[in-house]
Amino acid sequence: MNITNMYHTKEDKYFKGVRYDVINIIPEGESRILEVGCGSGATLLRLKEIGKANFIMGIDIIEFEEQKKLDKFIMGDIETIDVSNYQDYFDVIICADVLEHLKDPWETTKKLANCLKPNGILVASIPNIREISTIYKIVIKGDFKYEDSGILDKTHLRFFCKKNVLQLFKNADLEVEQIKPSFLFWETRGKRYWLNKLTFNFFHEFFTPQFLIVARKK
Repeated sequence: MNITNMYHTKEDKYFKGVRYDVINIIPEGESRILEVGCGSGATLLRLKEIGKANFIMGIDIIEFEEQKKLDKFIMGDIETIDVSNYQDYFDVIICADVLEHLKDPWETTKKLANCLKPNGILVASIPNIREISTIYKIVIKGDFKYEDSGILDKTHLRFFCKKNVLQLFKNADLEVEQIKPSFLFWETRGKRYWLNKLTFNFFHEFFTPQFLIVARKK
């Protein structure tokens, strides 16, 4: 089974959900926004609806009817398609749960950085392989088992800790301005939240399943 067919086995919510954590971190203003791995385009359409975008463009390897509502859609693999016509073009580029699926996320991040205007931002979410339950499975149980979803999703090709995430963007001449847990529930409730508070954030990275990153073009 090739990688595209593996995506077709996922539930619709994987492709059609709105990423409000991403929307909330994007600044006010009518921006040109590109989303790589846009799925149905639900997040882009919401950004335009609330006035944070005046031009929305999506790239994905799978087509959906809803993508016709975007200002522009390109079907293809970001690692192979030519986006040189969009150099210094976008105010915001979104890569939500994308970079870990790529063969070479390092070169792709550089490629996308070239498409940002000076002072533009790249917003990404990336799973954290150093999360405590994942470490437990691998180190204590001795079981590196790929799953249908989550950090060890069977479609993930690359794995990152916080240090690797920071280096990924540094190599693309992007300055990381924010890096935090992307799941809103983590910040407001749950055992992990309180244990992290009691230990003065010492175990912060271990309790973070996924990072949300904002990196700015220098």
